[in-house]
Amino acid sequence: MNDNELGTFLRTRREAVTPAEVGLPAGLRRRTPGLRRAELATLAGISVEYLTRLEQGRDRNPSPQVLGALGDALRLSHADRLLLHRLAKDHGDAKAVCQSVTVPPVRTVRATFQALLDHLEPAPALLLNWIGDIVACTQGYERYARPLGLLDGDPPNMMRYLFTDARARAVYPGWDRLADEQVAHLRNEASPHDPYVAALAEELTATVGAPFSDRLAVPALPNRFGTELVDHPEAGRLRLSYETLALSDEGQRLVVHFPADEATATALDRLNGRRPGALRAVSG
Repeated sequence: MNDNELGTFLRTRREAVTPAEVGLPAGLRRRTPGLRRAELATLAGISVEYLTRLEQGRDRNPSPQVLGALGDALRLSHADRLLLHRLAKDHGDAKAVCQSVTVPPVRTVRATFQALLDHLEPAPALLLNWIGDIVACTQGYERYARPLGLLDGDPPNMMRYLFTDARARAVYPGWDRLADEQVAHLRNEASPHDPYVAALAEELTATVGAPFSDRLAVPALPNRFGTELVDHPEAGRLRLSYETLALSDEGQRLVVHFPADEATATALDRLNGRRPGALRAVSG
């Protein structure tokens, strides 16, 4: 690790952004395919001299507003904006810092990722953003989840369903463990000072109280894999294994469910209108 990580980060990201990506003409006689300092400074609304000091490590405490402007100008992802602020070692107000870091939770899915979901059929798989909105899912998940009420919201949100929908406790015999896990995701996917996390936390604290707020107060890491029981109103008792894959650039996670026994595989095939054997049981 060098002693000017912030400057190195800014310089390498500046050199990685092409003029065309930010609406500038490419021009002639460029020494680098990336942006010049003057171009980035103009886009961010700061002076070239100040950007030079940041890149050279002569100023290591830019304001949250400057970091936010640089993040916008460099088209940084959510994860890279968080990294930018961590590298800056800003000791200002944490809430103000995180408000300038954040972008709205992504509620769309790339065409290539949708194609991946299509290839996961008929497995129940879903894509969630960092506040628990269900962004996209397979048809297998829709047929599984709709009778549970999981897709009733606009947008459907896993956190709101678990804590505010009376059906959730009846559906999940292991509701307490699942609630612990989902709150851990909320704590760890973004800062608690993120305005979108804060708004959801305030809402659930007001409407639900201790079952939510007590969990939010406990530091914990979420499980990325495991098995959960589901009492399905149409398919009966299901045992589902799951794996979670993080898409850090988008602040999203993919959760794929697999039947943990043959009875569950057969029940899911029936829900999907398929002959038994389309899904295979996966255990361990």
